Amino acid sequence: MSVLPDSDVKQLRFVIDALRADDKDSIEQAAQLLVESFPHWQSTLEMARDEVNQALGPDRICLVARSDNQILGWIGGIPEYSHAWELHPLVVRADVRRIGLGASLVAELEERVRAAGALTLYLGTDDDGPTPGTSAGGVELFPDVLSHAANFKVIDHPAGFYLRQGFEVVGLIPDANGPGKPDILMAKRVGPGSQGSRQA
Repeated sequence: MSVLPDSDVKQLRFVIDALRADDKDSIEQAAQLLVESFPHWQSTLEMARDEVNQALGPDRICLVARSDNQILGWIGGIPEYSHAWELHPLVVRADVRRIGLGASLVAELEERVRAAGALTLYLGTDDDGPTPGTSAGGVELFPDVLSHAANFKVIDHPAGFYLRQGFEVVGLIPDANGPGKPDILMAKRVGPGSQGSRQA
């Protein structure tokens, strides 16, 4: 996989479309992206291929951003509830980050899940690095977990990206990945809310 020079990245054109189960080359590139971006989660190409193939399930949405024959990133959606979909995963090639590609993938997934009847899109993002990436990492969250969620701050973590896309912190799972390493639950409205709902 070639790395693009900075000048080419700024002028990069890409399209977003559904990944097809018969597109073996793109599936292989998508799996390689998982291994490169999340080696602690998908440590082998075989594991990553399984993850991509699961994302291609008949009830799921799997979108790729491509430029010519290169896969630059991909995103998956899982219908976990009748009206809420999980965003899982989102991965963007390291040399093409910070040009709006990830935001474009999220926006397209939002459109697709909205069309499928979703009202909410949610995700979990772990603060499990060697140093805390958020105010929720490296601290004791009990006994008042919700106050930590309400006062959540990003130090250096993907949660900052999701906040910029309109997601908000809706919960924390303390110690999900070990002591002081929580899972951060985030969600956003993608469809109309309940008609006549009482406002808080």
